[in-house]
Amino acid sequence: MTGVDGRGDRYVVGVDFGTLSGRALVVRVGDGAELGTAVHEYRHGVMESRLPDGVPLPPDWALQDPEDYRDVLRQAVPAAVAAAGIDPARVIGVATDFTACTVLPTLVDGTPLCEVPELRSRPHAWVKLWKHHAGQPHADRINALAHERREPWLDRYGGKISAEWQFAKGLQILDEDPEVYRRAARFVEAADWIVWQLCGVETRNICTAGYKGIRQDGRYPSREFLAALDPGFADFVAKLDGPLLPMGARAGALTVQAAAWTGLPEGIAVAAGNVDAHVTAASAQALVPGHLVAIMGTSTCHVVNGAALAEVPGMCGVVEGGLSPGAWGYEAGQSGVGDIFGWFVEHAAPAGADSHERLSELAAAQPVGAHGLIALDWWNGNRSLLVNHDLSGLVVGLTLATRPADVYRALLEATAYGTRMIIEAFVAAGVPVRELVVAGGLTANRLLMQIYSDVTNRPLSLIGSAQGPALGSAIHAAVAAGAYPDVYAASAAMGRVDRDAYRPDPERARAYDALYAEYRSLHDHFGRGGDDVMSRLRAIRNAALDRSAARATTPLEVVA
Repeated sequence: MTGVDGRGDRYVVGVDFGTLSGRALVVRVGDGAELGTAVHEYRHGVMESRLPDGVPLPPDWALQDPEDYRDVLRQAVPAAVAAAGIDPARVIGVATDFTACTVLPTLVDGTPLCEVPELRSRPHAWVKLWKHHAGQPHADRINALAHERREPWLDRYGGKISAEWQFAKGLQILDEDPEVYRRAARFVEAADWIVWQLCGVETRNICTAGYKGIRQDGRYPSREFLAALDPGFADFVAKLDGPLLPMGARAGALTVQAAAWTGLPEGIAVAAGNVDAHVTAASAQALVPGHLVAIMGTSTCHVVNGAALAEVPGMCGVVEGGLSPGAWGYEAGQSGVGDIFGWFVEHAAPAGADSHERLSELAAAQPVGAHGLIALDWWNGNRSLLVNHDLSGLVVGLTLATRPADVYRALLEATAYGTRMIIEAFVAAGVPVRELVVAGGLTANRLLMQIYSDVTNRPLSLIGSAQGPALGSAIHAAVAAGAYPDVYAASAAMGRVDRDAYRPDPERARAYDALYAEYRSLHDHFGRGGDDVMSRLRAIRNAALDRSAARATTPLEVVA
């Protein structure tokens, strides 16, 4: 899209760092018009089986290369400005958002440990992506001790800390590579590290510090608690702590080096870091309490502001000011959504039906329940409400008559059931949900959107932008640059939403009530102690893979 400068027009740039790529978006400050965008794919993508030099990775690892993030600044930002057709001198601010919890260990100056030559072959020196789930045993230790000691912060996280969060990942480093842990002067969310790269100032944002770093009421977990986990872990908060900034605050000014990377003017405002899901609430005009945003992509994150503090079992966290100043921001999520659909298309659908478009077309022709299936949406574990990444997927009802579109529709429905459970948990705990707004790439699937409306029996609003996180970042950039007094004013002027884009069909909603009851039964049986077969199978798998890896690395005996 090409834009033309008008007299007095000012612009901001939002940069959204996703799971596989980074996107830059140029936005006009006055009305939120999106003028130019560009995407840069990460060269290394997600490293799940080995490092770039061939060092193998164990199961459930997910790493990234921070140089890929710098390349987004070098490639996507100048390309977006060029696509917008604007004078870069009119850009007044830049802001970023990131997948989370995505963290990396660094030296005191912010140099990633994976860029220290002698540590480059050490897996724990690299960025741990949000879907790095190998720290589940360490999360289990944290949760067990927190329950034993009745730590007051635990209920703010629904009673469990996730394997995805900072403390489980940090404890895993200490357990498995103490030297890397010792060399890490700082343990930084990628959301804050990229801001450090842009303005040369180390900061922390209250969003990731609260949701991913267990910071509540102005404090992290105590040194005594950390030492009880492991004496060597007592200093972990010192690696996390830094100057803390609210959402929309100015972190600093764009450095000479970052200006050269991006082509933006030196000295413009750089906003505090943020999370891709949380920043989207501003672009969807959903900062008013009760407006829940489901940001649907590879995974789904659910965020909603509340007027008061409540403790919701199984949620990811509640943080004062976590979404916007003056409100309590709640987060929940599903750790596999688009990834599940993608897995099926890539690995399970036969030729001729191996596209989302074709499977959706076939599935849309079915009456509700006609496939006779119920699935559990745990292909990547369960983030909410069970907070257990050892759980796995399940499909019940398969017969010789089952066809690919049947399974595909059952998977779509399973993710909708998971979202309904999250909504009901919020409402039961006293957090109103008055509107359901969906953002993210999956909004393009009309069948999926209608299923969500029917399953939840709620109207569905859609964000009015295909670039929700990047637009949200641009909104925060405008606030950091002083163009608006706060994020509420900026959101009202620059955000957009299509209200009630989908409405539930009463007959389909009733049919889904019956299927949802079956989903809940399976959910509670396999997720709440009825049968731990999924965890046992995971343990058997890991043991088999460990034996296989050991055989592969054991030198062959020389027979005389």
